[in-house]
Amino acid sequence: MLKSNIVTVGNTEEINRTIARMKITKADLDQRHPQLDSVFTLAQNLKNKTSSSDIRTVITEKLEKVKNQWDNTQHGVEVRQQQLKYMLTDSMQWDEQRQEMEYLMEQCEIRLRMLMQAPKEMLAKQISDNKLLVQDLHRGDITVAAFNDLSNKLLREYRDDDTRRVKETTDQMNTCWVNLNQRAVDRQNFLETELKTIQASHKDLESFLKWLQEAETTVNVLADTSQRENIAQDSACIRELRKQMQDIQAEIDAHNDIFKSIDGNRQKMVKALGNSEEAALLQHRLDDMNQRWNDLKAKSANIRAHLEASAEKWNRLLTSLEELIKWLNAKDEELKKQMPIGGDVPTLQQQYDHCKALRRELKDKEQTIINAVDQARVFLADQPIEGPEEPRRSLHSKTELTPEEKAMRIAKAMRKQSSEVKEKWENLNASASIWQKQVDKALEKLKDLQCAMDDLDADLKEAENVRNGWKPVGDLLIDSLPDHIEKTTAFREEIAPISLKVKTVNDLSSQLSPLDLYPSLKMSRQLDDLNMRWKLLQVSVEDRLKQLQEAHRDFGPASQHFLSTSVQFPWQRSVSHNKVPYYINHETQTTCWDHPKMTDLFQSLADLNNVRFSAYRTAIKIRRLQKALCLDLLDLNTTSDIFKQHKLSQNDQLIGVQDVISCLTTIYSGLQEKHKDMVNVPLCVDMCLNWLLNVYDSGRTGKIRVQSLKIGLMSLSKGLLEEKYRYLFKEVAGPTEMCDQRQLGLLLHDAIQIPRQLGEVAAFGGSNIEPSVRSCFQQNHNKPEITVKQFIDWMRLEPQSMVWLPVLHRVAAAETAKHQAKCNICKECPIVGFRYRSLKHFNYDVCQSCFFSGRTAKGHKLHYPMVEYCIPTTSGEDVRDFTKVLKNKFRSKKYFAKHPRLGYLPVQTVLEGDNLETPITLISMWPEQYDPSQSPQLFHDDTHSRIEQYATRLAQMERTNGSFLMDSSSTTGSVEDEHALIQQYCQTLGGESPVSQPQSPAQILKSVEKEERGELERIIADLEEEQRSLQIEYEQLKEQHLRRGINPLASPPDSIVSPHHAEDAELIAEAKLLRQHKGRLEARMQILEDHNKQLESQLHRLRQLLEQPETDSRVNGASPCASPQHSAFGYSLEQETSSQFHQTDDLLVPPHDTNTDLTDVMEQINSTFPACCSSFTGRPQAM
Repeated sequence: MLKSNIVTVGNTEEINRTIARMKITKADLDQRHPQLDSVFTLAQNLKNKTSSSDIRTVITEKLEKVKNQWDNTQHGVEVRQQQLKYMLTDSMQWDEQRQEMEYLMEQCEIRLRMLMQAPKEMLAKQISDNKLLVQDLHRGDITVAAFNDLSNKLLREYRDDDTRRVKETTDQMNTCWVNLNQRAVDRQNFLETELKTIQASHKDLESFLKWLQEAETTVNVLADTSQRENIAQDSACIRELRKQMQDIQAEIDAHNDIFKSIDGNRQKMVKALGNSEEAALLQHRLDDMNQRWNDLKAKSANIRAHLEASAEKWNRLLTSLEELIKWLNAKDEELKKQMPIGGDVPTLQQQYDHCKALRRELKDKEQTIINAVDQARVFLADQPIEGPEEPRRSLHSKTELTPEEKAMRIAKAMRKQSSEVKEKWENLNASASIWQKQVDKALEKLKDLQCAMDDLDADLKEAENVRNGWKPVGDLLIDSLPDHIEKTTAFREEIAPISLKVKTVNDLSSQLSPLDLYPSLKMSRQLDDLNMRWKLLQVSVEDRLKQLQEAHRDFGPASQHFLSTSVQFPWQRSVSHNKVPYYINHETQTTCWDHPKMTDLFQSLADLNNVRFSAYRTAIKIRRLQKALCLDLLDLNTTSDIFKQHKLSQNDQLIGVQDVISCLTTIYSGLQEKHKDMVNVPLCVDMCLNWLLNVYDSGRTGKIRVQSLKIGLMSLSKGLLEEKYRYLFKEVAGPTEMCDQRQLGLLLHDAIQIPRQLGEVAAFGGSNIEPSVRSCFQQNHNKPEITVKQFIDWMRLEPQSMVWLPVLHRVAAAETAKHQAKCNICKECPIVGFRYRSLKHFNYDVCQSCFFSGRTAKGHKLHYPMVEYCIPTTSGEDVRDFTKVLKNKFRSKKYFAKHPRLGYLPVQTVLEGDNLETPITLISMWPEQYDPSQSPQLFHDDTHSRIEQYATRLAQMERTNGSFLMDSSSTTGSVEDEHALIQQYCQTLGGESPVSQPQSPAQILKSVEKEERGELERIIADLEEEQRSLQIEYEQLKEQHLRRGINPLASPPDSIVSPHHAEDAELIAEAKLLRQHKGRLEARMQILEDHNKQLESQLHRLRQLLEQPETDSRVNGASPCASPQHSAFGYSLEQETSSQFHQTDDLLVPPHDTNTDLTDVMEQINSTFPACCSSFTGRPQAM
């Protein structure tokens, strides 16, 4: 109880509920303490009253055990209650600190989010605000440390309870806190870096503006100088101006990178000042700087153009255009060489870098190209429009061109080249833009694919490392197979998300085709390799799991593999499709259902057929079977505990062979620990399973009812007899611990299958358990339900169907008993086992061997009373027996004939009043509460019972001759014994002489036919007479009823007809009784008809046996190992042949009628009672 009250640490509601339950438990313990004291007082009284030291020791030990358990439980409850109180206080404190920490983290998260969402603020203010946040976070570390200390305290002090919530919450909050601190620190570092960059940009801006002002002054001076009118004639001045222009142009080129840097950081610089006036002023200064820079470059270009205004200048312009065309062609070729788009990230990254460099070069060349095109346009604007070219005169040489022609040629070439430069420039820019977009998009997709592939590769490597660490299935221990199956299943679930990553990689790969992007050979191989590795991983996991499951099924605790050692060569154990084992003999190449040792055991049981008394014969057989199965070592309490351990609580449930093996393995494993040298677990499990299937599943369906399994094992377990009765009753009783007729019938039906499987069921009332159930409930005044005490009282009477069970206990008790007496027949001394003392003669003892075989000494008859002892006698018993012998000396034979004594409680069979057991004279088996005068005796003309006993005995002879004893000498002897027994029984019927008795089975059959015909004719005559009387009474009652129904108004007043009403009531009651009696007669008729059909099939088999020669009987005695199907049929035949009625001293009774005579009799019954036969033909027999 204390172990089950595990609470979740940190959950105050659950802790409070548990504290409340512990208070209730504490109160319950205090309330039950007086009961404990009373138990101790009663135990002490019992201890004082008893004189046995062993009992006193047991009581003392149990009292100390109960006291210790009580004290431990009470102390555990108090300690647990105090611990829960401390836990509640700590959990409340932990919950408060958790809420405080969550509030702190929430506030800091909001502040950080607001700081990140306010980019328009000044950078300095953002840095200061972020620094305050970092400081607040550092101060919050104290709260986090206190929370962690309290969490560690809870995890340390309450580790026996459920601390997962505390651990998960602590880890989650610590992770969130660390992430929050890291984000704040990263933002602080980023802002400080931005501030340094902006400060450097401000310095560069100030220095650049200072230089720009100086450059503007210089350029203005040079511009003024170049605009003077006489500057063209002053060559020295022009050279000086050109030199100065080169210097200023060099400075402009040198400051070009500084300008680009400032212009690139202008947005950061403005953004750092936020929305203040300083930001607007800075923006204005930057715009002004850009304007001044452009003006400076324009002025410089104008000065150069002005200085180069001569013809030489336009030639240089034409040369410049040619160079630009070459440059544009070269860049276009480079761009075309970069195509197509690369198939992997390194190649694509190289193309991306080239594209970026090309764009920078184009941007740097843009001004040059624009200036060249503008200069060409200016030059062409001053030239006349080009007309058709006139033919030159022949008198001029080719080299002689006029200045106008030279100017026209220059203009024509310049016009062509400027147009070509413009066109190629536009095309190159367009191609570069398109190429850059393609490269950017392809690089983004390919990087995503590469990242996904790297992630997938890492996961696959990790999973493959785990897979490579697996041991081969053959090297694993059988006990570890369930753990490995569980780990492999968990690993399969763990790698299941990898399939999503594989799908993502394949989807990303499929998205490359629309972009005309085809992965490289290396990436394609890597992609294929990843898919193949994933498939191989899946296949290996599934194969591993399948191999483990097959190994667990074939070699695990639930398998039957360990049972293969229960047989030796040439035998091999195999399993059918429904898990039922069968056995293969490789020498004879045959199969059978029975274990070879089980077959040997049943052959050895045939030696016990010479035991005369069926109850002892059956008990000795079961005892030998019990020892062979080692069930005599199994304690009854252990059996019940194992049933509970395997959760076998649904008695009506069918369990398979595998579950039965699991239960039996648990039983015999426990027995092996206690008796290592006596118990062979595989052999015992296989043998016991074989026996259970023979008893409760002879058809080998592979299913046994749970109740049948329990009753079979409990019946053969070791324990006190009455305790065994209690356990058996408990298994079939309902929730009210009461048992009705159906439940008792199920118990008796399952129990009777044990002797039925041994071919001894006829001695115990046959397979029909309905008379036994009726006997039990009649013993208890026909109550609807009985208690366990009433059941035990009835079982103490040793009812006929269950008499073998107490006899089994007596046989077990008498095995080691030694009696200081000598057998008067075989002279054995001392007598070991049962001792039988005559109550007719003084000092006359018989050992169990002589008594069971029916041997007698001179002067002593079998019908003389005897007393049985299974343990050594006491002096009181000797005196009592001496007194009885003395009394019997003065009693005549007529007294013993009038006062027979049965050793059991007989039950009525289907004949409703005919007892199938002859009296025996064992006083020790006589129940004191039973009155022999109430027991109906056997009629010598009871043909049905004699037929049954004939069939049973002949079936035993058949098994003895055909199945168990294979040598010819034993077979011949058994057949001779059969005829001798038939002759002996015929001599006992009516005291006739042996000369007048039939001497062969055919003559016996004829005599039986004659006797049964007479008996059936008498029964039919009696039934016809009862039918006629019932029909007359029925007609009279029907006429009276119709008369009252026709004239209801003519009836006299109540005061006048009250005597008639009383008479009518008596008539109605009598009619009701007659109808009930009629129903009983009809039921008896139906039962008799069904029983005749059963005996008819048995007699058919009996006729075949008697008509065959002795050699055929030996041939027919085939091995029961022919096949599983043949073996099953053999068992069903043996059980059916020996499962109908009771035999007492194994004396044969006359057999049943032939098929023809039975058919004639049944036709006569049907013609006499057509209504009864038709109405009850299809009704099943009641239990």
